[in-house]
Amino acid sequence: MSNATPLRRSRSNRMIAGVIGGLARRFDVSSNGLRVVYVIVSILSAAFPGILVYLLLWLLVPLED
Repeated sequence: MSNATPLRRSRSNRMIAGVIGGLARRFDVSSNGLRVVYVIVSILSAAFPGILVYLLLWLLVPLED
């Protein structure tokens, strides 16, 4: 069995919907660093539609309790 934290949107560490805050908690990385990386990759890559991925995660990932 794995003790990994389930992926949930963060209620406390959020800028818009808590998606990146939840991902940062899940993978145990800095949320601000992950936000910077996410924005840079979204801007520099035409194959990575960052806004669409964010919106999809916003809809699919449940909010933490």
